[in-house]
Amino acid sequence: MILVTGGAGFIGSNLVAALSERGTPAAVCDHLGTAEKWRNLAKHEIVDLIAPDQCLGWLDRNRHLIEAVVHLGAISDTAATDADLVVANNYSFSRSLWDWCSRAERPLIYASSAATYGDGAAGFSDSWEPEALAKLRPLNLYGWSKHLFDRWVAAQVGSGRPTPPRWYGLKFFNVYGPNEYHKGPMQSVIARNYPRVANGLAIELFRSYREGYAHGAQKRDFVTVRDCVELLLWLSTASTASGIYNVGSGSPRTFLDLANALFSAVGHEPRIEFIEMPQPLRPLYQYETAADLTRLRAAGYDRPFAPLEAGIADYVGHYLSTGDRYR
Repeated sequence: MILVTGGAGFIGSNLVAALSERGTPAAVCDHLGTAEKWRNLAKHEIVDLIAPDQCLGWLDRNRHLIEAVVHLGAISDTAATDADLVVANNYSFSRSLWDWCSRAERPLIYASSAATYGDGAAGFSDSWEPEALAKLRPLNLYGWSKHLFDRWVAAQVGSGRPTPPRWYGLKFFNVYGPNEYHKGPMQSVIARNYPRVANGLAIELFRSYREGYAHGAQKRDFVTVRDCVELLLWLSTASTASGIYNVGSGSPRTFLDLANALFSAVGHEPRIEFIEMPQPLRPLYQYETAADLTRLRAAGYDRPFAPLEAGIADYVGHYLSTGDRYR
């Protein structure tokens, strides 16, 4: 079986769905909470559901059954402020899983983040040499916690310490798609704005406060969760070189592009309003992200990533506009 931490979350539950559809047994390690996160798992059979504080003991007991660990669990709120809690979840627990996979000789795939790149001043190359990583300046606690683990991994490898037999750190860019609804304000702009657009209201986009960027011209590398899962499945059986890789479309698009694509998918004329960005957010705001896919392509992954318009049309047509939004 494959263990998926964060398996009830956004990317994790989509991976569990894909594994289930392929007939691959999956166990899930996650917190469910008191909301409706459980619905992300409701359509698919899972082998087991494990609380995070019981994960390592469960792995020891089931070592002979584990083919790989896909570690997607994290506190992903970019506005999180409890540094001790974030470090415990995003760094310390990740180290424990790395050590377990190293001892058990099992592959490990873990989620890093494009938030590690900060404002992009150092570029978006996924080179993971210590010197390259040292140049990055994440803008928030979440991004820093992911960067902290990337740097620890690079140090482990560089010093010749034990590693999993194959390992991959994935710097996910702006992922969107079904099963993100439990994320609240951390949902994609698409999911947050679909109800407004469907009801004939305007999309609200932040004004720009940087010279050279018009209102709505801020760019993100939007990537569908389906494409992310396809890569995860490929890596789970591939023999490509271990390392840290960007995961995005490679084609950044503006928020205006996104808004127009969403209105088009719903069949309404665009209505866009520009609003003030909250003052505390302004110094932390990324004006452009763009996944450099050079290393991923060189590693042998040649599948195309869905264009923004096609991805939004699929999301709206098969999930958001239906009576059942879940995969």
